[in-house]
Amino acid sequence: YSLAAPSVAFFAEVSAAEFFTATEFNVNIQPITFGVLPLAFGTTIVTVGAAAVALPLGLLTAIYLSEYADGRTRAVLKPMLEVLAGIPTVVYGYFALVYVTPFLDGVLPVELNTFNVLSASLVMGVMIVPMVSSISEDSMSAVPDTLRQGAYGLGATKYEVSTRVVVPAAVSGIASSYILAISRAIGETMIVVVAAGNLPNFPSGPGDVLPKFFEQTQTMTAAMVEVLTSEIGGGTVAYRSVFAIGLTLFGMTFALNLISDFVAERYREEYD
Repeated sequence: YSLAAPSVAFFAEVSAAEFFTATEFNVNIQPITFGVLPLAFGTTIVTVGAAAVALPLGLLTAIYLSEYADGRTRAVLKPMLEVLAGIPTVVYGYFALVYVTPFLDGVLPVELNTFNVLSASLVMGVMIVPMVSSISEDSMSAVPDTLRQGAYGLGATKYEVSTRVVVPAAVSGIASSYILAISRAIGETMIVVVAAGNLPNFPSGPGDVLPKFFEQTQTMTAAMVEVLTSEIGGGTVAYRSVFAIGLTLFGMTFALNLISDFVAERYREEYD
């Protein structure tokens, strides 16, 4: 209700068509516009970049911990992953801004904005690796050893058992970890506020999407922070836009959680 009531009041003054189709979001300078598309694009591009880092790295980490690491190695690596998960996100943001961006600017053959999507995505990807690896490793550890022993009995190698037996058997948990990690990235605020900038940015066409990784952007959560920390009055349309954005963001993450539950139930393996 706390999201719905102000959102209804917002849409009474701003049409849903304008909100969901306009390509500009600006609440500080005239003319004021409330297009959520550039914010949704910013959220999507940062999340895609983070997922490109976290999903394969998290899965490889889970495979190593479940199938290759001995007890001593696992006892060291798992707490290290937990430390990564416990670091405040604002620290990740400043690390991206102070260290990752200058490094990338020195090695990439393109001009990199001080605030940019790429460094924010890379650091956010590292942040959500523990979520992917932990859930995936738990799913792999739950696969019965009889499946592994049967594969070894047929002459399979360690690599073949890991990739062709264990991973397919644990696919429901792995897929759920992917979706939950993506949901976490969508809702992240401090990393993008500190490292990705605060400028809504929408591509002019398909060919303009990739260059946006090297420019600053504004996500949905960052826009909410900007409005709430500005001098905008509490009863204004601009202030109520925060709730409309929040409701949209809630809908996106809720849909992803439903998909996660469906995938977990649809592909769950039952063993005696």
